Amino acid sequence: MKILAGNSSVALAKSVVQILDLSLAQASIKHFADKELFVEILENVRGEDVFIIQSTSYPANDHLMELLIILDALRRGSARRITAVIPYYGYARQDRKTSPRSPISAKLTANLITVAGASRVLTFDLHSAQIQGFFDIPLDNLFSSTVFSQDIIKNYGKSNVMVVSPDIGGVGRARAIAKRIDSDLAIIDKRRERAGVSEVVNIIGDVKGKNLILIDDIIDTAGTLCNAAHALMDAGALSVRAYVTHGVLSNPAVERIMTSPIHEIVVTDSIQGNEEVVNCPKIRFLSIAPLLAEGIKRISEEKSVSVLFD
Repeated sequence: MKILAGNSSVALAKSVVQILDLSLAQASIKHFADKELFVEILENVRGEDVFIIQSTSYPANDHLMELLIILDALRRGSARRITAVIPYYGYARQDRKTSPRSPISAKLTANLITVAGASRVLTFDLHSAQIQGFFDIPLDNLFSSTVFSQDIIKNYGKSNVMVVSPDIGGVGRARAIAKRIDSDLAIIDKRRERAGVSEVVNIIGDVKGKNLILIDDIIDTAGTLCNAAHALMDAGALSVRAYVTHGVLSNPAVERIMTSPIHEIVVTDSIQGNEEVVNCPKIRFLSIAPLLAEGIKRISEEKSVSVLFD
């Protein structure tokens, strides 16, 4: 088994190989003057079981193209099996037609990854379950519910804690964690007029006097979570915290978080945070390296991955 790291996930890949007691495979990734990418695998991969760890996070197009070129280089190097480990699957929010002439970019991205040479995909908390059907190769989708529920119980216990879904679409994700920590569930009825702009219309459930945990899969500009936090505090909540799988955290996310009533936002290291994000006192990182390492090990040894869903 060999593990390579793309430029978007170097820190996470180093943590994974440390857990597996391996070393990262060597590769050279260069840019020409016009920013064209060149990749060369610097060791023999013929007949090997190879895993490439690369999130398609900001800059999404560069990191996606880098992943595709690495996959092609491994395929042409005669790797026996190539698994694309994509902790954060970019373009996942474009998973359906939202207007008559709009693309389904999540499906296009799946096609590109498959054609480039991936034998299978290991990813983490897909934005929607239907994306699994966009791939014609095996895909394993790991969940953050185990990692999050353990951290919630460790830091806040189960007493007077209530889980909140920030929108109707995230109810299943929030319910899974509420079940694990034996908590009640509240739902926010949200209206989104356009991308990046949302408004809280109603809160379903009694949140008064509760310590609330918002659960979401992606935080981008933080508008949805900050608006939700204001509405929940106005409804009588004692405190509001958030657990979010993928911290995209585009501008002006950090500024919004710092001026919001949210006490803390916990994100995984599926996306490598920039300096502003890492230094934000309200943002805490939770590593998914142990979970990814176990998934990689089980795939390599041809063992069941489904046990990691429990």
